[in-house]
Amino acid sequence: MTDAAWLTVPDFADRLGITPSAVREMLREGHLFAVRRGERQTLQIPADVIVEGDAGPEVLATLRGTLTLLHDVGMDDAECGDWLLAEEEELGMTPLEALRQGRRAHVRRVAQSLL
Repeated sequence: MTDAAWLTVPDFADRLGITPSAVREMLREGHLFAVRRGERQTLQIPADVIVEGDAGPEVLATLRGTLTLLHDVGMDDAECGDWLLAEEEELGMTPLEALRQGRRAHVRRVAQSLL
């Protein structure tokens, strides 16, 4: 995994202004991914999946569909994180950064080529 900034579930919830249980529900529903990291193996989510929306901080809207595609390819959350946060030659940046720039279709085309 990269050296991206990671947040625990409670810290992620604080950034969004929601409860940790709401974050856990988002994880269960596939809106987010999390991996166990650090010495204590706490569940953590990359901070870069949070973007500024019209009503304040929110989860990047295009993340869910991309995660669904990656899970359909057979990746678990840790593998999704590795792929989303690693430099992708065809994109010229990480897939997560490309999603943040609105390049959803290009990211998903690259993801589909993983099949």
